[in-house]
Amino acid sequence: MKKLHLFFSLIIVLTLNAQNNTKDVSSKIEEVVVYFEGAQVKRTASSRIEAGTSEIVFGGISPNIDKQSLRVKGKGKFTIMNVVHQNNHLNSQKSRQEIKDLENKKNQLSETRTLEDNFIKILDNEKTILTKNQSIAGNNTGLKTLDLKEAVDFHRNRLTEIYKQQTDINKRIFAIDTTLQGIDKQLKALNQSNVTSTSDVIVTIKANEPITKADFEISYFVKDAGWFADYDLRVKDVTSPIQWVFKANIFQQSGEDWKNVKMAISSGNPNENGIAPQLKPWYLSYNSRQNVYSALQGKISGLNIANNRVSGVIYDNGGLPLPGATVLIKGTSIGVSTDFDGNYSIQVPSSNSVIEVSYVGMKSKSVIASQFNGNLVLDEDNTLQEVVVTAYSPKSKNAKIRGISSLKQEFDEEENIPLETKVNYQPTTINYEIKEPFTVLNNKKIHKTDIKTFEVEADFEYVAVPKIDKAVYLNAKIINWQDLNLFDGEINLFFEDEYQGKSLLNVTEASDTLNISLGKDKSLVIERKPIKDFTSKQFLSSYKTESKAYDITVRNNKNLTVDVTIYDQFPISSTKEITIEKIEYNGGQLEDNTQIIKWKINLKPKSEQKVGLKYQVKYPKTKVIYLD
Repeated sequence: MKKLHLFFSLIIVLTLNAQNNTKDVSSKIEEVVVYFEGAQVKRTASSRIEAGTSEIVFGGISPNIDKQSLRVKGKGKFTIMNVVHQNNHLNSQKSRQEIKDLENKKNQLSETRTLEDNFIKILDNEKTILTKNQSIAGNNTGLKTLDLKEAVDFHRNRLTEIYKQQTDINKRIFAIDTTLQGIDKQLKALNQSNVTSTSDVIVTIKANEPITKADFEISYFVKDAGWFADYDLRVKDVTSPIQWVFKANIFQQSGEDWKNVKMAISSGNPNENGIAPQLKPWYLSYNSRQNVYSALQGKISGLNIANNRVSGVIYDNGGLPLPGATVLIKGTSIGVSTDFDGNYSIQVPSSNSVIEVSYVGMKSKSVIASQFNGNLVLDEDNTLQEVVVTAYSPKSKNAKIRGISSLKQEFDEEENIPLETKVNYQPTTINYEIKEPFTVLNNKKIHKTDIKTFEVEADFEYVAVPKIDKAVYLNAKIINWQDLNLFDGEINLFFEDEYQGKSLLNVTEASDTLNISLGKDKSLVIERKPIKDFTSKQFLSSYKTESKAYDITVRNNKNLTVDVTIYDQFPISSTKEITIEKIEYNGGQLEDNTQIIKWKINLKPKSEQKVGLKYQVKYPKTKVIYLD
């Protein structure tokens, strides 16, 4: 019996010693490098270590880490024996005050709506009573004329008041319903679940003697994060340099908040294959190219893209639009977010581009641009954990940080100060280090911020193709743009303080000169008119000759001289039976291979110039040719 008692006593002592050798240590996120897909997180911690073997538990870590990327470094006279990562489902975050406030507001509005509905019912009952009284009064022949008039007036006045009250109540109910719909949308994004799991990193260490302060560095890669670029491009006039604003749109739902951390955005993508491809023997066979062509045609047959732009609405599986959903082009820094009604519009580099759509609380989806009609329904993710939506921005007297927006992205141009950054060139990537502490919360909402502003000199050229479009477009040509360290992204164009629309910066396909279209300039007017006296048809034997002539007039309503390049063309014969005679093109430059004519005009303020072309086409009179 004594032996059994000693055995249990020993077990209890060993258990207590094991518990005493396990220590919870808090860690802090110090640095985050955000890639196009994913982010590298570095935490630091310090703790006292007792002699012998012990375990240190670092809690509150993202549950979505790539376990293969987990690294723990220690500084001190101790040895790291083992590192284990495990999820902690018992550690729940507290319900956010924002959600409570929204739910309280929803309950109050619902109660108010119930009262309004009850008041409507009371008024309906009063109308019924008044109607019955009118019937009784009408059947009562003993009423005096004066009494009857007073009764009718009373009924009319009271019914008028009732209808007016009901109208006012219905307006208030409509306003309440509209507000409730907005709250429901917000709660759907924020309140999918009030509990989130975190994870623990358990480190087993061995020390020969007690250590007062042991320093640890924990690093890991999380997948559910990223960033994309966009730009504001402003042109004051064609004599001024171009002003650029480079913006980073950062988002994450890794399961942890990045508050006041050292942050960098990187052009790298750890998810991409880093191994160079190798050529294999190329064996030819009959019709092999035709088969490949047919296969490619099959892939792009569903293309539904106008001007390389895909537009649509992102819905949940209940048919409600999703505001703030993230729409990205996979493998690039091109992306947008949906507006309050779930609408988006994004330019795609090619029909084979993969579009990725994600939203907090929903399962992400990927589609090929050529097989996509623009609208997409996301399904709920039942494994969703709690998210935080309140944007956070550290502010100090000397901080050079502007406010970070969440769903609504607004900025005041006068207060818009880009973050101070430092560019680091790695062997295969470019990193922008943000010098001020930065915050991105665990909500997958877009945190937009300016990275840098700069000016570049450009050669401006006005271009017009009046045969296709009766407008003059302004193009900017930028050389040595590679030194600007730009990324793929959409461009918001502004010319002479007017918004001109969007363009796409695709640096992977840009040449030595970066050409950017700045849209139409309405101060320049161009018109292409046929010359009726010259246009005719003549029938000679078995052939007929058709003559065409056009005058092209361009006017400059600006107060400065501009250079305009105008393009037109002669037709090209595809058979010997068709002959083309080029009669005139007013000193334009003719490209022999394409038969495209180019006129370069120097146009002074408030003046106009005219160019034109004339040609004849001879072809069999039994055939039909369309020359317009």
